[in-house]
Amino acid sequence: MSRSKRSRNNESTRTERLAQVRRAQARQERRRKIAIWAGTATVLLLIAAVVTVSIAREQANQPTLAAVQTYQEQQGHVTTPVDYAQTPPAGGEHAPVWLNCGIYDQPVPNENAVHALEHGAVWITYRPDLPQTQIQTLRKTIPDTYAILSPYPGLDSPVIASAWGKQLKLTGPDDPRLPAFIRAYRQGPQTPEPGAACTGGTNGTTAP
Repeated sequence: MSRSKRSRNNESTRTERLAQVRRAQARQERRRKIAIWAGTATVLLLIAAVVTVSIAREQANQPTLAAVQTYQEQQGHVTTPVDYAQTPPAGGEHAPVWLNCGIYDQPVPNENAVHALEHGAVWITYRPDLPQTQIQTLRKTIPDTYAILSPYPGLDSPVIASAWGKQLKLTGPDDPRLPAFIRAYRQGPQTPEPGAACTGGTNGTTAP
């Protein structure tokens, strides 16, 4: 075989070997990319599963307000006592002067408290014989503004939370639905006059 022919054969062999090496490298690169994408997809699926489970658990642990009673209440100012349908009232006709929001140790007038509800306050009432430690828990629970806390004789539940047109009977101060009720209905969408004053009214503590 001539030298030139052998040279051409050697060059062809080198070219073929180089092509084989490049094809092998390309296959390895494809496998590497597939492995990376598969690993990334697995991680993303695991993260999504963890997030989904966490959200589901959080939602399952959220207190439900399904037991909240809803009422259609009539507005209007009166200067005479009102015979309310609920105990305590959750709205209705009321005194021209609202009750100042805050914490009271004695029962407060229904007609003034209802006026405060009209302004977006929540009214937390409790049985007068509630243990002092539980009353202290309530004191720590209610917000500093647009909230009233007072004892109320004759309640059929230890604690009752009221807002305008909304009311929820609670098992006690530690009932997890109490903070949820406050968040939902304090200055809530059902409020007839949201943002109206909750100070500068009356601090009257005449028994209902």
